[in-house]
Amino acid sequence: MTIQVIVLNGGSSSGKSGIVRCLQAELPAPWLAAAIDTFVDSLPASLRTTDAGIAFAEDGGVAIGEEFRRLEAAWREGVAAMVRAGAKVIIDDVFLSGPASQEPWRKALTGLNVLWVGVRCASEVAEAREIARGDRPKGMAAAQAEKVHEGVSYDLEVDTTHMESLACARTIAPYVS
Repeated sequence: MTIQVIVLNGGSSSGKSGIVRCLQAELPAPWLAAAIDTFVDSLPASLRTTDAGIAFAEDGGVAIGEEFRRLEAAWREGVAAMVRAGAKVIIDDVFLSGPASQEPWRKALTGLNVLWVGVRCASEVAEAREIARGDRPKGMAAAQAEKVHEGVSYDLEVDTTHMESLACARTIAPYVS
């Protein structure tokens, strides 16, 4: 079975983006990246400040509205269509609702060969990365560190607490081919 899609799930600042870049460098075929952060950045500013879109609380909480959910569903279907058209894609997501967030991806990716990867990171390490990044509300990383994994099923898990992105990518790579 040749993997067509790699789904990385982990909390904010867990190291998913670094793993994606390393996988793109390590894997022999070209792989596209599809990150939830890129999707959020593509939203109009009005959906980043209203109840219909996505809102980030000062304590790191995230609230998702109906318009966000509608557009996110379209984005997921678009990513799946790229894979069905022949592209290999690494998805970088945050399953805020655990299995309820994984299920829409399962549905969109039906019939495709998917590798589900949990990206774990100790909350204190993710929190330090969050502070260093400076582009996330304080507390988001700690709030998400374990919550995003509760009830989610994976083929493989990596932990970036003491493992660099490249080592994680090299752990994942043998499962792809």
